[in-house]
Amino acid sequence: MFFVVRVRGTTGVRKDIANTLNMLRLNRLNHGVLIQNNPSYKGMLQKAKDYITWGEVDHEVLMDVISKRGKLTGNVAVTDEYIKENTDYSSIKELTNALLSVEIKTEDVDMKPVFRLHPPRKGYEGVRRSFNEGGSLGFRGDSINALLKKMI
Repeated sequence: MFFVVRVRGTTGVRKDIANTLNMLRLNRLNHGVLIQNNPSYKGMLQKAKDYITWGEVDHEVLMDVISKRGKLTGNVAVTDEYIKENTDYSSIKELTNALLSVEIKTEDVDMKPVFRLHPPRKGYEGVRRSFNEGGSLGFRGDSINALLKKMI
């Protein structure tokens, strides 16, 4: 599973890239989504690589993101009690395992698919260069976990 975060804003975005960002549900700066690792999503990520960053998320970091920034419909926080009462899972930890193994989607447990994150502490490295060149854009592999920890 990939976690994708929008790094750049909306000004001057080409229409086809804007449509791709809308399909990924990344409408605003610092919004993040969890997506599957399949060819159609990889093509979308490559098309929008100048506006987003993504990488493989760890179980522990995703559990923190869901518990601290996850919202249910009605803008209510996700809790272990809600998960235990309304789903087949007993905790956020089990829900995270199911999400990472692609057994379910966030919508199946009535959770919003978009995570509204804070801007990272100490800021982005640079929003005009790729991660390999010292910036913040594009694929960053396991380093997405460090960025998410700064944004929770």
